Amino acid sequence: MEVHAKAGDWLIVEGRNVGGTVQHGLIEEVHGKDGAPPYLVHWTDTGRRALTFPGPDSHVVTSDELHAQEEIAAAPLSSRHYRSSDHAAESAGT
Repeated sequence: MEVHAKAGDWLIVEGRNVGGTVQHGLIEEVHGKDGAPPYLVHWTDTGRRALTFPGPDSHVVTSDELHAQEEIAAAPLSSRHYRSSDHAAESAGT
C-alpha cells in the first residue's frame, strides 16, 4: 500500500496488539516525491519530531477526517441518549 501525504495531514499508527495504543503525528514536512515518505512527523504522545517511514500499520488522514473520527469515538455508543433528549425538549416546548 502506497502512502501519500501533504504537510498538515496526520499520520495514524494503529496498535499492533489488541488494545494497543494508537499514535497520532502531525506531518510537518514531506521529503519524498509526490507526497511519498519519508515524513517529518511531530508525535503528539511524546512531543518529539522524527523523520518517519510509515509501516503497514499506518495510514494518513486529513485534519478534517481526524476530527470526524474523534467525534465519532467520543459519541455515546447508543443513539437512545439523543432520542430521549430530543423527546424531552419537544415535550417541554408543547
